[in-house]
This record gives sequence, structure tokens and C-alpha cells, in this order.
Amino acid sequence: MFDVLVYLYETYYRPDACPSPAALVKKLSAIGFEDDEITSALDWLTDLAKTTTTLAGQYPQQTAFSFGTRIYVHQEMDALGTAAVGFIQFLEAAKLLNPVQREIVIERALAVSGSLISLDKLKVIVLMVLWSQGKEPDGLMFDELFLDDDEPEPRQLH
Repeated sequence: MFDVLVYLYETYYRPDACPSPAALVKKLSAIGFEDDEITSALDWLTDLAKTTTTLAGQYPQQTAFSFGTRIYVHQEMDALGTAAVGFIQFLEAAKLLNPVQREIVIERALAVSGSLISLDKLKVIVLMVLWSQGKEPDGLMFDELFLDDDEPEPRQLH
């Protein structure tokens, strides 16, 4: 499923640039994605749109007036893990995610995970949440989203 999501992000600048669902399924199948991967990804994106609409409509002022600390329940911690929660907190502290986007990311991560979600998958989820809202990640977020965790040495700035 995540390979399909990454392909959609890389191929289509905005979600509304995607072809109709039927044409998209045909195109993804022709590229070589499995039917179950395609179905899972498109269902996940449909649910993402519903979640975004619901949360943005219910909590429009939360973005501007939320100064509290997010407490994660056991189910969320079991699915996300400390690395993912730390990453979400980092993005929010850096003002790269607002509280509503944070809740959407958490909800979509819980929808995917039956067990601990990897940090790489969480990064794709964050990217897709922003993509679905037509927001381009800034340079700092791009570095964080695409940093290679297996890289043996720190990257040089020059």
C-alpha cells in the first residue's frame, strides 16, 4: 500500500490531478501494482479525505488556539511507538503540522497499523496528509521525511 501512496505523491502534484478512480486503478495495475495494494491505498485515501473533512469541520479553531500537550493513550503508543510520537511532536513543535493535521496523522496511522508502525511508514503518512490538503512540505520537513535512517555518517552541509 505504501508503495502505491509514494507513487501517487511522486506522479501527481495534487490529488485533484489524479485521474478518475477507475482510470487510476487501470494505470496502477498496468504499472505492476497488485490489486490488493491498489485497493488498500485507494480506500486509505478515501478515508483520509473523510477524516480531514470531519476533523477540519469540527475543530476549525483548534489550529489557532491549541497550546496544550497531546497525551497518547496506550492503544496509540502501542501502534505508534516512541520514535513516531517523538517525530510527530517534533513536526508540531516546528510548526510543520498543526493540531488538526496531527490528529489526522495519528488517525491514519492507527488505521494502517495492527502493530508498531515504522518511522518510514509514518513519514509517508505525514506526506500524504499534507499532499491531500494541497500543502507542500517545506525544506526542513523534506529533509526529515526523506532522511535515510541507514546512512552511516551524518550528512554534511557543504
